[in-house]
Amino acid sequence: MKIFNGKLLILIFALFSSSRVWAEEATGFAATLSSFSAGVDGFFNTYFGWFVNAVFFSVPMGDTKFPLIVGWLFVAALIFTLYFGFIQFRKFKLSIDIVRGKYTDPNSKEEGEVSHFQALTTALSGTVGLGNIAGVGVALAIGGPGATFWMIVVGLLGMASKFVECTLGVKYRTILPSGAVSGGPMYYLRDALAEQGKPGLGKFLAVGFAIMCIFGAIGGGNMFQANQAHAMLNYAFGIPLEYGIITGVVLAALVFSVIVGGMPSIASVTEKVVPWMAGLYVGMALIVIFANLSQVGPAFSAIIDGAFTGAGVAGGFIGALIQGLKRATFSNEAGVGSAAIAHSAVKTKEPVTEGLVSLLEPFIDTVVICTMTALVITIAGLNMAPFDGAGLTGVTLTAASFEATAGFFKYLLAIAVIMFAFSTMISWSYYGLKAWTYLFGESGVAEMIFKLLFCLFVIVGATIKFGAVIDFSDAAIFAMSIFNIAGLYFLMPIVKAELKSFTDRVKSGEIKRYK
Repeated sequence: MKIFNGKLLILIFALFSSSRVWAEEATGFAATLSSFSAGVDGFFNTYFGWFVNAVFFSVPMGDTKFPLIVGWLFVAALIFTLYFGFIQFRKFKLSIDIVRGKYTDPNSKEEGEVSHFQALTTALSGTVGLGNIAGVGVALAIGGPGATFWMIVVGLLGMASKFVECTLGVKYRTILPSGAVSGGPMYYLRDALAEQGKPGLGKFLAVGFAIMCIFGAIGGGNMFQANQAHAMLNYAFGIPLEYGIITGVVLAALVFSVIVGGMPSIASVTEKVVPWMAGLYVGMALIVIFANLSQVGPAFSAIIDGAFTGAGVAGGFIGALIQGLKRATFSNEAGVGSAAIAHSAVKTKEPVTEGLVSLLEPFIDTVVICTMTALVITIAGLNMAPFDGAGLTGVTLTAASFEATAGFFKYLLAIAVIMFAFSTMISWSYYGLKAWTYLFGESGVAEMIFKLLFCLFVIVGATIKFGAVIDFSDAAIFAMSIFNIAGLYFLMPIVKAELKSFTDRVKSGEIKRYK
């Protein structure tokens, strides 16, 4: 299904051409929704504040605090890296070759819905987003340039976590009679642990993961993205905040036009959007870097020095370390399990091939894109750490850093933010849908209910500001990792056996190289 068809363009034009009339109605509607959201926010703060505090429970470390959930993700990434013998470095070239189709039989008709490249771009569209723009700005405002070094380290380690979960996602996926695929942690936690004689534990972890995934999809993967997209339109183009309902309706129409076609439609869009949006953003960053070549050396020196001394930043060395760990884990979602849902739909009979493809995601997301953002901010020199609440932070710090080189970058950045938000929404709609159908059944009615509900919350998210609801959804996303990683520790030997079988057959020539 084409994302930009004639009727949709006419709808968008009509919405904005009548914006004055809409503005008056939107203002009243926004006021009504704001009143509603305040009540909902209060409800979540009162009854689910304990959940947010539990997921993000922090312990004192030096002059700052360390969230245990970040340690949970970091330790898992380190364990997987050691257990699989630094798989992310040893098999990096093989991963690239698989994405390029060099091990794909052109005459084979394998089960699945999308290619390796489409699965990769779909998963990337869910992680490459506002975290790479606003999140890095927060990390450097608080932790200084040194946080960049630790972001890179965690990104490299997180590649191993993606390898484990996405290999299992393909191995234990379910192929429906229609040919559609359902997979992800819900299925491998349930089925693989049942094989090991732990059916009760498997079902508990699977259901817990699915519930958290639905909440995370509607909140962090939906409402927050729409809200930030409209905020960027306001920042760059001066579009009034009360026009949020128009932005929401347009985004909802675009999202629905894609997700109504299922995974093949989503993948066909992400394989086009992701390279363009990443290329636009990286291109902007490279322009800044080349325009300030004399500052690149000092920027890298600041990053290395700050990583081990933390001079002048909140919490010193520990502060830089914590901010780097937090931003990398929050950005690439390695260990969260979300990417395994997208990769499960790939056309392959070799689970390890998709695990190898998926390990490229943290490299692209964190090592490349987050580092580019950090370099731009460091070169601009606007991050006056430690952040005291009065200076620039988040997306405003990143935007101001780009504008320090060229003022028109704020418009390109706005386009990038909207593309990032849109791509994140369509990917997380798929994650939430698969969790939804796991709990409520694989019927067409159940699917349509979720898709309509998801699009409704796009409009709500662009119109109002949630506080406690967004905190809850963020906590839900990281609670997914608690259920997922707990199961992965039991299932590591299965992945190791799959890896050995695959690599032995590649060496023997049983698995051929086609191009």
